[in-house]
Amino acid sequence: MNLLYAYPWDIVGDPAAPERLAALGVDAVALAASYHSTRAATPLHPAHRVLDVPHSALYLPVRAEAWGRLVPAAPTWTTPDAYLLASDALRAAGLKVYAWTVLTHNAHLGQAHPDLVVRNAFGDRYPYALCPAWEDVADYCERLVREVLTAGEPDGLILEGCGPMGFGHQSVHEKTAGADFDAGLMSLCFCARCADLYPAGTGDRVRAAIDSPVAPGGTGSSVLETALGPLADEVRAVRVELSAALRRRLTSTARQVAPNLPIALHADPDPWATGPFAALPEGEQAADVLVGNCWGDPDKDAARLSRLGELCGPGQRVGAYVLALPPRPADAEALAELLSTYVKAGASEIHLYHAGLASPQRWAAMKDALRIAGR
Repeated sequence: MNLLYAYPWDIVGDPAAPERLAALGVDAVALAASYHSTRAATPLHPAHRVLDVPHSALYLPVRAEAWGRLVPAAPTWTTPDAYLLASDALRAAGLKVYAWTVLTHNAHLGQAHPDLVVRNAFGDRYPYALCPAWEDVADYCERLVREVLTAGEPDGLILEGCGPMGFGHQSVHEKTAGADFDAGLMSLCFCARCADLYPAGTGDRVRAAIDSPVAPGGTGSSVLETALGPLADEVRAVRVELSAALRRRLTSTARQVAPNLPIALHADPDPWATGPFAALPEGEQAADVLVGNCWGDPDKDAARLSRLGELCGPGQRVGAYVLALPPRPADAEALAELLSTYVKAGASEIHLYHAGLASPQRWAAMKDALRIAGR
């Protein structure tokens, strides 16, 4: 199966968009049902070329009775029922529609409820990152999934941000690169709930490692392991369980509402992973597809997909979330080679990013790449 990601505003107001998408050769569109703030190019839309999306929003009508303490915002830059309008138009063109549902990445709610966001070891808040250790956050995510499935009636569900977000994803006009912080250490959450779950002395170790003039050796997870020393196993277990508990709750809700609906998880086998691809080091049998990020080095991305394949149980599949935007070239042969690499690594689904953001040259490259790769 081939899926192409899109925003509702890419479809609403552009009568030609559904047929254009169908002509690419994809089977389904991953349509954003809830999404964070952004500034999006719309190079093929007849009404605009850039759309400013100032806050996170739900693209289904916001019914007050469906929510608890946390209530999502409605968009003002498109219609409140944009998901429904876009979904109907895509289905009329013969495409399936998967609800691309962003969970804990929500600056609008984080700014309104600063007590519920991720805090680093120094107490600094990340307002874009709701922490799922809080019941109000987990309850919001559950209600969001229920509402998307009930009101949106999608053909499939894609869960993104199904765990705590981290340091690198992201604030407005990011100006942090020169500090040379380790992103993993800066991503550990020390909100009131998470701090109580860690062994004594965890915060002291993390602060000392971040402020050390000589950072711990290694890269990625090895930096965390070195900095935490004998506390690493316990801290890692806490982090993994935060994502796992949220996944179990949301997949259970999805199965109750729509028992046979395919569920795809944006996932990372790295137990220290943060961001939209949540840590999933032991697999998740309740999901149908484990989708790995393929935006970086192709060899490392392929290795990640292979590991996800090892975590799959009977009937589960691996998806490759493939970037077709810069810094990738608008080159069909190069993109086809990437697709073939990821298929060889075990991916049976290609998730192409992104329809609405792509220039005409990139649309042509995506279409030709799928053909060349035999997709």
